[in-house]
Amino acid sequence: MKALIIEDEALAARHLQSVLSEVGNIQVITVLDSVMSTVEWFGENSQPDLVFMDIHLADGSAFLIFEHVNITCPIVFTTAYDEYAIKAFQVNSIDYLLKPITHVGVERSLEKMKRLKGSQESQPDINQLIALFSKDKSYKTHFLVPVKGSKLVPLQVKDIAYIHIEDALVKAKTNDEKSFVLENTLDELAAMLNPVDFFRANRQFIVARNSIKEVDFYFNSRLSINLKVKVAEKILISKVRVTEFKEWFSGK
Repeated sequence: MKALIIEDEALAARHLQSVLSEVGNIQVITVLDSVMSTVEWFGENSQPDLVFMDIHLADGSAFLIFEHVNITCPIVFTTAYDEYAIKAFQVNSIDYLLKPITHVGVERSLEKMKRLKGSQESQPDINQLIALFSKDKSYKTHFLVPVKGSKLVPLQVKDIAYIHIEDALVKAKTNDEKSFVLENTLDELAAMLNPVDFFRANRQFIVARNSIKEVDFYFNSRLSINLKVKVAEKILISKVRVTEFKEWFSGK
């Protein structure tokens, strides 16, 4: 069986490869880490037997892939946090693996794929799954974050201008330019924050709609986001996500 891994965290990808090599006769064709690279790969290669796909990728939601290519092979989604996603998978008979991925989980997924292949049951329309993801979900409104000493202070989500990775730490910068260290990964935060108000710009940044001052055109058809607060580096939107960003910002 030939499998494709779509995962932007190198450690998680290596772990999954190790599990697959131990579970059975599975050959990992390649590992892709973004929406863009996945779209390009499917445009140049035949369908694998199975895809393991992380939901949150470096350049956006994995569901963007389905806007550009038609994946007909079975898909096992992986997730680090989103409990609502798990519920959606169970309802729709699409399998999932909750990180950290285990041998038992992979074996269960493979057995399920065999059953699906031998029956009339099939994966649901991807648009139905996307609709389920966006419905009836509650999002974070506050965090309790550590400060110097032994204190925890409340941080309101509405006060966050952007979240980024700096010196291997995930930090939230507020509209009054205070900085707080968060305990969650950027992938986890992308699932916890309301997508109406926050956008995963790239591997390093999540930005708040209300903090955006203006947007510039950048090289290679990318966009550069300028915020109302100071940022040490440019926040870039890749070419493949420009339309998604514009639609998000305009509220479509």
